[in-house]
Amino acid sequence: MNDLTPDRTTLDPIETASRDEIAALQVNRLKWSLSHAYENSPFFRAKFDAAGVHPDDFSTLSDLARFPFTTKQDLRDSYPFGMFAVPREKLARIHASSGTTGKPTVVGYTARDIHNWADLVARSIRASGGRKGDICHIAYGYGLFTGGLGAHYGAERLGCTVVPVSGGMTERQVTLIQDFKPRIIMVTPSYMLSILDEFRRQGLDPRESSLEVGIFGAEPWTNEMRREIEDLFDMHAVDIYGLSEIMGPGVANECVEAKDGLHIWEDHFYPEIIDPDTGDVLPDGELGELVFTTLTKEGLPMVRYRTRDLTRLLPGTARSMRRMEKVTGRSDDMIILRGVNVFPTQIEEQLFKCKGLAPHFQIELVKKNRMDAMIVHVECLPDHAEPEARARAAQELAHHVKSVVGVSTQVIVHDPDGVSRSQGKAQRVVDSRSA
Repeated sequence: MNDLTPDRTTLDPIETASRDEIAALQVNRLKWSLSHAYENSPFFRAKFDAAGVHPDDFSTLSDLARFPFTTKQDLRDSYPFGMFAVPREKLARIHASSGTTGKPTVVGYTARDIHNWADLVARSIRASGGRKGDICHIAYGYGLFTGGLGAHYGAERLGCTVVPVSGGMTERQVTLIQDFKPRIIMVTPSYMLSILDEFRRQGLDPRESSLEVGIFGAEPWTNEMRREIEDLFDMHAVDIYGLSEIMGPGVANECVEAKDGLHIWEDHFYPEIIDPDTGDVLPDGELGELVFTTLTKEGLPMVRYRTRDLTRLLPGTARSMRRMEKVTGRSDDMIILRGVNVFPTQIEEQLFKCKGLAPHFQIELVKKNRMDAMIVHVECLPDHAEPEARARAAQELAHHVKSVVGVSTQVIVHDPDGVSRSQGKAQRVVDSRSA
C-alpha cells in the first residue's frame, strides 16, 4: 500500500491547534449551544428547568456535568419535530431512523448545519487519505439514512468526483469499480466483503483494482476485518464514526497514517465518557459510555446525548484532538445489523401481530456469506403446529419485520416450549457470529 499521509499544510488549523486553543473554542461554543437550546427549544428549556440548571451556570468545561442527559427516548417522545430549536420552515433537510415503536427518530438540519456537516466529512475523507480530484464510489444507502447523503456532500466538498451508487446490486458495484476506477470507496465493512466475493465470482483479482482507500462505518468492525480487507484489496481501510442524532457520518475518523483510533472533531462535538450505571463522568482512558454535546448545531442541538456506545477517550496522535477507541459494544440492547438499528422490542411488537405464534422469542446473530444476518427463533401455539401454519406464520413475521424495522430476517418456528426460557432477565439476543 502507498503512503497516503496528508500534507499537513492542507489540514484545517484547528486539527493541529494546541489543547488550550481547542478547550477555549469549546467553552465559547458550548456557551452558545446551551443558550441556543434553552432559548429556542421548549424541550430543552423544560429539561434544564427540571434539573435546576441554566446556561449561565456554565463557565468551564467541567460545568457541563451539571446539565441533564438527552436520550433516544427523548427523540421518540418528541416525534416528529418537538426537539428542534428552529422553526420547521428553516430546516433544509430531515433525516430519520427507525425507533422501537416503528416510528422513526427524526433529526433536522439548517443550511448551515449541512454546510458544517459537509466540511467535517470532507475533513474525514482527507484524513483517510482522500484528496481533491479522486473518484469516490459511495455504496452507503441513500434516503432517510444519513450515510449516503452525508458521504456524498462531504466528498463533493473535498472536490472528489462522486459515484452515488448506493447499496445493493453487487454485480453492478464491481462493474462500476472496474470501469470507473475509483480511488475511494465508502461502504459498510460487511458489504465490502460481499463486494470482495463478487470480485472473486467474476474471476477478478481485487488487488488489481483501482481502490486505494476504503472508508468504513455504520456498524462495528474489528481490526481483524481491517487486516483482511487491506490484504485482499491492497488498500487502506479506515474507520469513520457518526450517528444521526449528533450529525451523521463524520463525527470522528481515523487518520490513515496512524489507524490508532478515531479522532473526534472536537471543534464541533464535545465528548464525555460516563459510567453507564451512575452517569458519573469518567477520566480519559477509562472505558465507559460515550456522550456528546454538539457545539455548532442549529436545527437540532444535542446536550449530553447518551450514545450507548462503549469506548474510551485517548490523547491525540496524528491530530491534536482526542481519539476514541473502536466501539467495543453498547450499554443497551440495540443491535446494529448492516447499518440498521434493531431493538428486540421491535421484534416483539411484530410478533404480537402474528396470531399463530406464542409471545416467546430469541434473536440469533449469525454470519451468512460473510454478512451479518439475523435469525428470529419463535414457537407456534399448540393449535397452529401443522407445517402449513408454521410456514405462514414465519412468512408473516418476516414480512412485518422487513416492513417496519427495515431488515430481512430468517424466522424459525419451533414446537411449543421450543424457545429457551430464563429464570430472570430474558436473554433476547444470542451472538453466534464468532462460532
